[in-house]
Amino acid sequence: MMNKFLLVFVMLLSIGISHAQVSKLVEGNIIDERTENEVEKVELYIKNYQTKKKYLAETDNDGHFALKNIPFGKYALVVKDKDYETKQFNFEINEDHTEHFTFSPFKIKLKVSWMFNWGDAFGVEHFWSHLTAKIILGIYGLCLILIFFYSVLQLTLSIAYAKTRKKRAEEVAPFMDLANAPKVTMQLPMFNELYVAERIIETVAAFEYPADKFEIQVLDDSTDETKDVIAKKVAEVAARGVNIKHIHRVDRTGYKAGALDAAMDRVEGEFIGIFDADFVPEKDFLLKTMPYFQDANIGVVQTRWGHLNKDYSILTELQAFGLNGHFAIEQGGRNSSGHYINFNGTAGIWRKSCIEDAGGWEHDTLTEDLDLSYRAQIKGWKFKYLENVISPAELPITMSALKSQQHRWMKGGAECFRKMFWQVVKAKNVKFSDRVHALSHLFNSSVFLFILTLSLLTMPVLHIKDSFSDLNSIIRFGSFFIISTIFLMYYYWLSYRDKTENTVGSFFRFFGRFVQFLVVSMGLSLSNTIAVIEGYLGIKSSFVRTPKFNVAVKSEFKGNKYDKKSISILTIGEGVMFALFAFTAINRAIYQDLGMVPFHLMLAIGYGLVFFYTLAETRGGNK
Repeated sequence: MMNKFLLVFVMLLSIGISHAQVSKLVEGNIIDERTENEVEKVELYIKNYQTKKKYLAETDNDGHFALKNIPFGKYALVVKDKDYETKQFNFEINEDHTEHFTFSPFKIKLKVSWMFNWGDAFGVEHFWSHLTAKIILGIYGLCLILIFFYSVLQLTLSIAYAKTRKKRAEEVAPFMDLANAPKVTMQLPMFNELYVAERIIETVAAFEYPADKFEIQVLDDSTDETKDVIAKKVAEVAARGVNIKHIHRVDRTGYKAGALDAAMDRVEGEFIGIFDADFVPEKDFLLKTMPYFQDANIGVVQTRWGHLNKDYSILTELQAFGLNGHFAIEQGGRNSSGHYINFNGTAGIWRKSCIEDAGGWEHDTLTEDLDLSYRAQIKGWKFKYLENVISPAELPITMSALKSQQHRWMKGGAECFRKMFWQVVKAKNVKFSDRVHALSHLFNSSVFLFILTLSLLTMPVLHIKDSFSDLNSIIRFGSFFIISTIFLMYYYWLSYRDKTENTVGSFFRFFGRFVQFLVVSMGLSLSNTIAVIEGYLGIKSSFVRTPKFNVAVKSEFKGNKYDKKSISILTIGEGVMFALFAFTAINRAIYQDLGMVPFHLMLAIGYGLVFFYTLAETRGGNK
């Protein structure tokens, strides 16, 4: 009997001890960090570190959660909800908490997300959504790496330019005996250049060079009254004893390249200079360039473009800023390092035998100048770039004209990469560094494809950041690539033409221009990307020349019949991009997630400028 009593006593004691080893109530309140209101239906759990057992809970309408009869021990409270960021607290329940353990009210942060939450599927993280997130991050990272690679190559050109700048500044042209000067033919290709045709003819006719060694060919494909204006001006110049010919084509096969090729059998000179209709070169252009051809290996002498109307508007100032980078750093850096450069289609002189040896002008790309340049250099011809010989030209003064020019350059660059890639890869006697720079040069226009892809992917990347905490470290690593912008800033700083003695003030002026240039470049990335894709896909289009205006200040602009403006699907797309990035920037700023806000803000401003500028021009507001 005594044994039974003792057994019952021990059992009752053990039950009492068991009840003594739990907290009757673990509770707390959760508050939204932004609204500071209680949050209902937030999922959470506590996990025992020893037993690994989880106890699940959910907040009620007042943001309150409660768990009953939780054993003593060390725990982690984890807020794991599809709508809120994960939050964790470590705590311990012991003898002091037998009645209750109460958390102080704590705040949680809403996941900033305007897309569906793909991190969960029926309450369980979905394998395929996680894999999709990793694929997106992979593409996003690849774009960052390619842009970084582009910026590194631009940095190497900047360093090469800086090292040799003083040497180039002190360079003196070889002496040339004009009595024995070779004959030069100046070719002026034109198509409906009503506003500038007479100016370029008069300018080139005034060149200082022996008259018997000088010829002008006006290669006229015009279909309007321009052909009559040219015919009259050519007759006037010829009457003064200048050797000038008006070659008019009815069939525009090959466009500019076709006109240049068709006139080759009529060229009298050993050398061929080319100027587009909007250029106004100095009278001594040939005296400064022809002496370099005494080196029999030189096939091309290219000069730097100047800007007649740089101060017309902020649009022309930014174009000048960008072009100065190309003509100072890219052309100068490549040439001083022995890398391939390109004839820029105008403001340069070709050795006729170089053109013939390279296979002549071909018109299967929109950038026949880049195409022929590479074929000539692969053949072993050397190009000479003269940074200090400036040939002023007109910059497009309207957004539609700028887009037209950019489209042709970007598409033509992609076409040339497609055409010349294997020729560059297989070319013999080419140094590895020259080959890398040549391929990157041909591939340059594709940077807009990467910029557009990167900018669009930031939307799902932000969503991945909100949905997959384990991938956040990968996303944060992307901030390293901000160094690409620093490299490009150095590239453009070296080419900045408006330095003053006040170095600090000059830098701040430059920095403002640099940011403006980046913003507008981002705004043009949709248009330029479409051009690049067309080039790679082999989609053919006509050679749309950039309208010329012959104006230096806004008061001179009286309209231009060639500058056609209309609202296109592209314009609508730019408006959509403006709205998309503006909304995202505002949305993330409201929720104080500022990491990508500056980038999205720049994209919104860039697309907004391009979109509204185009709308204003369409409505006649470009004056």
